[in-house]
Amino acid sequence: MQFDWRKGEALLAVLATGSFERAAAQLHLTASAISQRVRALEDEIGQPLIVRTRPCLPTPAGRKILLYLQRSRLLEQEWRAEMAREDEGWLSVPLAVNHDSMATWLLPALGDCLQRERILLDITLDDQSHTQALMEAGRAVAGIASQPDTLRGCRAEWLGAMRYRLAASPAFMARWFADGFTRQAAQRAPLAVFDRKDLLQWQILQQVFALTPESLSCHYLPSSEAFMRAIEQGLCYGLLPELQAADAFAQGRLIDLLPGRPLDVPLWWHCWNLQTPRLERLTQAVCTGARACLLP
Repeated sequence: MQFDWRKGEALLAVLATGSFERAAAQLHLTASAISQRVRALEDEIGQPLIVRTRPCLPTPAGRKILLYLQRSRLLEQEWRAEMAREDEGWLSVPLAVNHDSMATWLLPALGDCLQRERILLDITLDDQSHTQALMEAGRAVAGIASQPDTLRGCRAEWLGAMRYRLAASPAFMARWFADGFTRQAAQRAPLAVFDRKDLLQWQILQQVFALTPESLSCHYLPSSEAFMRAIEQGLCYGLLPELQAADAFAQGRLIDLLPGRPLDVPLWWHCWNLQTPRLERLTQAVCTGARACLLP
């Protein structure tokens, strides 16, 4: 089969925008034309590629061709950038990144590389345990994950471990843990949880006190900055990255509730085995920057 890139662009647009109508507006075509191109591609492949819901979602076969199309687009972008004048050579790279890495070490690690290589970041923020799903769905070509197992055709580079400490403000300690950080007190006091994908808080409290999520009262705060601010203000207690909270611990604005019992979360960089030269240099910058900040 000789691949028709007009059909591939139609499929990409539908899955990127979530609907045939928005895809049509993006490509300056009619919704009927988009539908015909996608249907023709499905006929050629011999399988449905899109679940026609709101928003439209890829089928398993659609995810496979989506990965191929996105990688091909990146290769084309890089080739065009190399051939173009310097001021036209930006390359947009979709990455899957966990919130705490984004809030601490990642941008400092990438700063020089992004400017030197003329790379634009297109970041999807999510829990590090969901990176593979985002890559498989075609929403990222690389990302930070908490497990070394890779998708077919990918590799995992060790970055290091991010250390977390269970923290509370002195005022919170006085109010909720005046008699010590006990199982009963931990169960009563409000806990900071990032979102409903955040399993770290349960992990540490289960290890220490055998507490279950259902037994806790929680604030859900899906922002790294707001999460730390709420703990510093005495609204709750919770796990904070040592990289983010080191000064607050040193200055006494935060107290380590479990001294000597940190939680270390391993991180790997997942990327394709075969990458364009600029993506390979981006990978090198991520690994070098992470290993300078994270635990070995």
